[in-house]
Amino acid sequence: MAVLTVRNLPDDIHRALRMRAARHGRSTEAEVREILAMAVKPEMRVRLGDALMALGQEIGLTNEDCDALQNMNQTPAVPLRFE
Repeated sequence: MAVLTVRNLPDDIHRALRMRAARHGRSTEAEVREILAMAVKPEMRVRLGDALMALGQEIGLTNEDCDALQNMNQTPAVPLRFE
């Protein structure tokens, strides 16, 4: 894991950080990790599966449509040959 050093942190910020960590029952270091994680990877980020599901619902795709697509008798594409 990476190590991060924050220099010149004002005393009032450090104090507030310690108090916030205590309220959450964590160490100051753990609190900083949580704050950074929430800042760069918010819980409300769009996930690919959720986006695809929403798109399918928007266009009215049903389970029967998916079954029909899977049951289509398609032959695989033949790769190009460069001879």
